[in-house]
Amino acid sequence: MRLVKLQIFFVLLFLVSASCKKNKNHPIASIPFDITIDLTLPSYTDLNGAGGWAYVNGGIKGIIVYRQSYDVFVAFERQSPEDPDNACSSGLIPNPDNFLQLDDPCSNAQFSLYDGSPIKDSEWGLRQYQVIWNGSNLLRIYN
Repeated sequence: MRLVKLQIFFVLLFLVSASCKKNKNHPIASIPFDITIDLTLPSYTDLNGAGGWAYVNGGIKGIIVYRQSYDVFVAFERQSPEDPDNACSSGLIPNPDNFLQLDDPCSNAQFSLYDGSPIKDSEWGLRQYQVIWNGSNLLRIYN
């Protein structure tokens, strides 16, 4: 009986400690914006096929948009969560050897362009923005 109580205690302790991180605020500020881009413009032609990405003005250090599939786009802030005070002058950049990986040149942290999750040297994922595609040429990005 004592062993069962001890096991329950440790399970509860684990659940409480794991949930604490979820309640922390993301280190990158949430800046309200709402932009719409036209995918027919030359600067966004890479977004016309799955696996393409492009930079978009907005957010804090800019936004990187990635097209996961025909009808799924994701957008992430280019300011690294490892630089919450915006001290580093450069934003996240795609890795030249693996375009699905974003590198933070200041902290050496790495993130997935596919879903924004941390790969190396960060406990935080990227700040993600909402994306709506009209099924044709317009892509709305906002938070």
